[in-house]
Amino acid sequence: MFKSLGQVIIYVKDQEIAKNFWLEKAGFHLVSELEFGPGMKAIEIAPQKDVPTTLVLHNKDIIAKMQPELNLGTPSLMFYCENLEGLYEKLKNSGVTVGDLVTMPTARVFNFSDDEGNYFAVREK
Repeated sequence: MFKSLGQVIIYVKDQEIAKNFWLEKAGFHLVSELEFGPGMKAIEIAPQKDVPTTLVLHNKDIIAKMQPELNLGTPSLMFYCENLEGLYEKLKNSGVTVGDLVTMPTARVFNFSDDEGNYFAVREK
């Protein structure tokens, strides 16, 4: 039986640019950085230390050559935060493209994109 969601893999064109985005602009923490061979590495990051689910950044081109049948599209991710306006301003001031703060029937949300144009959402919880 499934127990929990451990990792979400995000395939990126440039792992260093993606790592810098998530660590420097979004404020994530580096969990690990493992090399598996020439050009093959996995960068594991998390929004906070000691969380059960992490993101892993993999090189899209290398994975496409290894397993061309994989769907390498960006997953739709919804992050939770407690201070939505504070995070919104932090990302905006860091030069991140952010959408409007929107009030939905269940919560306030906004979208943001990484440096490769992949969009993600944040919801107040």
